[in-house]
Amino acid sequence: MEKKRFIVGVSGASGAPLARRLLKELKKQEQVEVHLVMTDGGVRTADEEWEGGAEEFRKLTDVVYDNRDIGAAIASGSFQTEGMIILPCSMKTVAGIASGYSDNLLLRAADVMIKEQRRLVLCPREMPLSRIHLENLARLASLPNVFVMPPVLGYYHHPKTLEEMERQIVGRILEKCGIQIDGFNRWK
Repeated sequence: MEKKRFIVGVSGASGAPLARRLLKELKKQEQVEVHLVMTDGGVRTADEEWEGGAEEFRKLTDVVYDNRDIGAAIASGSFQTEGMIILPCSMKTVAGIASGYSDNLLLRAADVMIKEQRRLVLCPREMPLSRIHLENLARLASLPNVFVMPPVLGYYHHPKTLEEMERQIVGRILEKCGIQIDGFNRWK
């Protein structure tokens, strides 16, 4: 069985523990191959917010790319993927994607998802949102197969731990990619 490839992008917004949870859940999926690209800000934030930092992220993936390598496999539309998730997604990254400004590998890979009309899930982390942020997000949300999914907590499943909250958010994100995870609670 050929594995399904997913690209995970991590940019420099707060939310590295959610990215860690996402990578851990993807690692459990035997049929999934994970390709990781992190911005410098993403690496720094991961190192600040999580004890294992960016190094742990690298260990949870199958292939890791240098964000400066604009010629890497994921920069090409001929590289087959099921899609891309950017978690967390900074407003700088949102602005780059919305304007088609692909000056690094993460932005180029997202641009490829849009031009090839593949699934692109953006998990923006910012508050409050300015009008510029909202306009960029609205522009992206209007494109085919682009999903804007801010990692918003839900309480209907009565979470008791931070892990349960993270799993619920990540479960929603992965469901958009056709992946079901254990511990994800649906509205009953």
